[in-house]
Amino acid sequence: MEPTGTPKMRKDNPEVLAGKRIGILGKGGAGKSTLTIFLGKVLHRKGYEVCLLDADSTNVGMHLALGLEHPPTSLLDYYGGMVFSGGAVTCPVDDPTPLPNAKLSLEELPSQYVERTNGIYLLTAGKIGDLGPGAGCDGPISKIARDLVLHHKRMNLVTLVDFKAGFEDSARGAITSLDWALIVVDPTNASIEMAFHMQGMVDQMRAGKPPATEHLHDPELVKFAQMLFKETKINRVLTILNRVKDAEMEQYLRTKLKQKGLEPIGVIHEDPTITTSWLKGTPLTCEEIELEMEAVIQALESLTSKKEI
Repeated sequence: MEPTGTPKMRKDNPEVLAGKRIGILGKGGAGKSTLTIFLGKVLHRKGYEVCLLDADSTNVGMHLALGLEHPPTSLLDYYGGMVFSGGAVTCPVDDPTPLPNAKLSLEELPSQYVERTNGIYLLTAGKIGDLGPGAGCDGPISKIARDLVLHHKRMNLVTLVDFKAGFEDSARGAITSLDWALIVVDPTNASIEMAFHMQGMVDQMRAGKPPATEHLHDPELVKFAQMLFKETKINRVLTILNRVKDAEMEQYLRTKLKQKGLEPIGVIHEDPTITTSWLKGTPLTCEEIELEMEAVIQALESLTSKKEI
């Protein structure tokens, strides 16, 4: 792990996002990991201490996209493995109780579980592909993503959680601990629909609709699951457009999202070099995307300052 330097904090809006947990979600191929990395880079450049939690149980290569030779050892190993393989980490659907010892200090965490490059910390919740056949579902990885709280001795972290594609983690309640969910919308109808469904799910949580608990026979577990969803921190869903080719496409996406009251907080245009970087396993770089990410961060800071999130 690289030595920790002291980042220079901006004077105009210092630490507005410090301590926040931002979940990046979307359908497969929408560009979640790409935007997570660029969001982390620009946040750090603006003076924030940033931690990326790779909670996508199937996607690999985030460490290469950040310029690291090796990924960190998974937190699933740190916690002793998943229950399906004889470990201690349970699925939040079967066992909604909190992950034990979920508050971790980056300084005290053994070095093999955290890597640092270009001022960004990287941790990995776990990869289902490493566990072999019959290992069970990846629910325990969702529990780590839901409950993990990372601390830094010198300053509050901005934690970016890169979730697996689709709704599964959201349905498990993994998003209940986020300050907000940022949905990546690429130019597909499926991506638009997912943003609508995600907003609907959050609206139901905020309205107090209880989760499905018919499978839980312990009344205490039912009570805890209901409390977890009822006390969700997310106020509303935010969207960001990705891989936009031109103004016409951008306007179409904006119009469709507006039908459900969703207004994108940023637009990232298509860059073919990103696909090549993922293919070759080289670090992601793009000045245009970093500039476009500036607007996303400004929107997040503005909404936070106004206490709209």
